[in-house]
Amino acid sequence: MPQMSQFMSALIASGTILIIILATDIGRRRITTMRMVRSVIAVAVVIAIFVESFPTKGNDISLQLVGVGTGVICGLIAGVLLPAYKDATSGELYTIGGIGYALVWIVLSSGRILFAYGAEHWFTMDLIKFSIDYKISGQDTYANAFVFMSLAMVLTRTAVLLAKMRKLKGRNTGSGQLPQQTVTGASV
Repeated sequence: MPQMSQFMSALIASGTILIIILATDIGRRRITTMRMVRSVIAVAVVIAIFVESFPTKGNDISLQLVGVGTGVICGLIAGVLLPAYKDATSGELYTIGGIGYALVWIVLSSGRILFAYGAEHWFTMDLIKFSIDYKISGQDTYANAFVFMSLAMVLTRTAVLLAKMRKLKGRNTGSGQLPQQTVTGASV
């Protein structure tokens, strides 16, 4: 079986993660364990399919850790843009994913795809020179950095949702009073 190009790998991996995240988070959605686990499983499957090796020479690990760090930061931003609240009548927990939240995921997914396309078509020689100068062993290192960025982003977003869920469940509604609709957004 011929090896898939870096661009096609990035397109499929980023597109899969983007579709799952947007499908489960955009609009008013109930917070459930399955909802959070589904996106983590999707990223784990993407890793199993697209991470072929784990380069460790030169600055390979550093570049992959930059991907993880970027994913954590972007996951925190996405988490802040996904406000959560407790429904006043049912007591169920919900999030409301809006345009800002969607744009974070769309911009990052598009960036990964554009980088992969550019690496093959626009700046191949510059990337090779950069890789030699900074002791990066090849395209697997870049691909891993982007996949690990996606995983870190999803895991961080999930951790933020879990923190919001715990905070909302822990709030007392008072004795005999109807619970108020409580929102947690940027404050978490």
